[in-house]
Amino acid sequence: PGQVCVCTKQKGFQQQVLALNSNKCQELANHYLGFNGWSSRIITLQNVSGFDGENEELGETLQKRSVKYLCAVEVTLPHHRVRTKGVALGEADIENSGDPLEFVTASRRAQKVAVGKALSCAFQKILLVVLENGKVAVEYNPTQEELTDSLTEEELKGLVQVSELSVEQFDLEEEVLSDVSFDDELPSREVPSN
Repeated sequence: PGQVCVCTKQKGFQQQVLALNSNKCQELANHYLGFNGWSSRIITLQNVSGFDGENEELGETLQKRSVKYLCAVEVTLPHHRVRTKGVALGEADIENSGDPLEFVTASRRAQKVAVGKALSCAFQKILLVVLENGKVAVEYNPTQEELTDSLTEEELKGLVQVSELSVEQFDLEEEVLSDVSFDDELPSREVPSN
């Protein structure tokens, strides 16, 4: 009789698993999938800092400001027919807000961090199984709370829309809180399936 090994697939671990950084993900993908075995592309890279000179108009001088970028990346493994998306936020502090070069440098740092985190997020959903014979099997392993893979490109590009409202636009004294009900249901947004 032959030897039998039974394996069961277990869902998740109780401990928190740390994600690999994007450089390590790319290195592993190149090693196991080959340079032509995978590709990535930036779907969107948006500045979501929330300031475009409005603080200077108000006469406010902030000691330390930061620049933030939101990035959505798609990773494709064409030979395995796997496509996954990752979304992340990158932030960098601006030490001297009066120096335009510092703003450009901080913007570039924030973009680089956002792209790296988004790429790492996308790779977290890909499970590479290296078999004894050296062949590589790929499994798509999404997290339940993440729905970015089911969003279209247009939905990902419009993921964050920052709106500024002035307090003067509203007459706060006349608002009656009894008109607000927390029991009313909000309309649910259905995500189209691919």
